[in-house]
Amino acid sequence: MSAATPRTGAGSTAGTRGSSRYGTITHRSSTGLLLVLPALAFIVVFVMVPFVFAIGISFTNWPLVGAFRFVGLENFAAIPGDTAFWKAVGYTLLYTAVVTGPILVVGYLMAVVVRANRRGSTVLRTLFFLPYVIGLSTLSFLLVLEAQPGSGAVNLLLQGLGITDGQTAWFTSGPLATALISLLVVWGVSGLTMVLLLAGMQAVPREVHESAEVDGATWWQRERSITLPMLRRPIAMSLILSVIGSFLAFSQFFILTQGGPGTDTTPVVLAIYNRAFVQLQVGSATALSLVLVLVVALVTAAQFWLLREKD
Repeated sequence: MSAATPRTGAGSTAGTRGSSRYGTITHRSSTGLLLVLPALAFIVVFVMVPFVFAIGISFTNWPLVGAFRFVGLENFAAIPGDTAFWKAVGYTLLYTAVVTGPILVVGYLMAVVVRANRRGSTVLRTLFFLPYVIGLSTLSFLLVLEAQPGSGAVNLLLQGLGITDGQTAWFTSGPLATALISLLVVWGVSGLTMVLLLAGMQAVPREVHESAEVDGATWWQRERSITLPMLRRPIAMSLILSVIGSFLAFSQFFILTQGGPGTDTTPVVLAIYNRAFVQLQVGSATALSLVLVLVVALVTAAQFWLLREKD
């Protein structure tokens, strides 16, 4: 009996330790849940609830101010024949095609310039990323001043180069306005692409490049055969962010052209804004917004699938 007593004590001790470990795990899980709750509450309050509310509005003719009534699927049924909306969609696709490639190329070149720890590379990284930090809204307000005929820096520079007479009214022509806004956007957001690609470049082992260089590979051969294949994920993320940003473009067009001349530079988000807050057709605008959300989700999913890592 005296031998049985210690075994009972050992079992009790083991059970206590197991209980302690179980309690620790439970405590950690509850702590993690508490840490996640603020973010979850934020998503519910500012994303899910407004989204459900928007779905409800899309089935009404809500005029923003005044009474409204339930109209069912009328707002969605009118979308196929909405010429103004589809013109805005076409312009958005054109704008997306114009800026996406240059943003990637310029961002890649920036990353190549600053990836080596040369003297001044830190300053260059800051200068390249600074326009993104300033933001497109601020840059657009600056461009309003700098694109003025006769006095703006853009016209004075082009006049000095002998390209124009310095009197170009950029925002009275759809193609000229689109070209200038595209240049502004490429300059303003390429810094983000640079940061994403630079992170991927720094993950490439230096020994791989050195071995290829010893074997006689040129700079371009090393970039094409080593760096670019290893940047597949950063490039995919950069393209996805660029396309989504182009589909949701608003501030630069609202500030610089207000969609003009006419509706020549009206992207889809600005068209939805005008429908809701100028024409006071909030129900119709909300239906268009839901369609845009669906399109962006499908385009993003397609990009993820096309740019996925292949085994």
